[in-house]
Amino acid sequence: MRIFKTRTVATDSCKKGRITVRTASGEILAKPSRMIKVDDIINVRKPPVTYSFRVKALTENRLGAKLVPEYMENITPKEQYDLLDVIRITGFIDRRKGLGRPTKREGRELARFTDDIYTGVNDMSEIEDTTPSERGWDFDFDESDFTD
Repeated sequence: MRIFKTRTVATDSCKKGRITVRTASGEILAKPSRMIKVDDIINVRKPPVTYSFRVKALTENRLGAKLVPEYMENITPKEQYDLLDVIRITGFIDRRKGLGRPTKREGRELARFTDDIYTGVNDMSEIEDTTPSERGWDFDFDESDFTD
């Protein structure tokens, strides 16, 4: 009930094992067709946070956002929200190297690195009047390898 944007996303989360239902008999992984009861606690893992909701009442119809508090209660611990704030504050500062899109600085370093590999130098003016063998581009074949 308004935990996910669409039913398809909710179904995918169930199939990936991100949703559990805690009942009087214990905690089980939820399937998309799982029937819930009043006072069940639903845990939804949206990394890095695990949200918890208590079912207060049941309905068969889709509800407007204003009516949701009558049917479910958010009982997510404050520590989970604090974890979310920490991640939001740190942003890309603690991003592991090589993970995700390169930063502008990493992009410049990568371009410089690839240019150096192809040219062998940092300045293109140094190689304008040189032959391929002088540039360090020696190959293990000659033109006779390409004749039929």
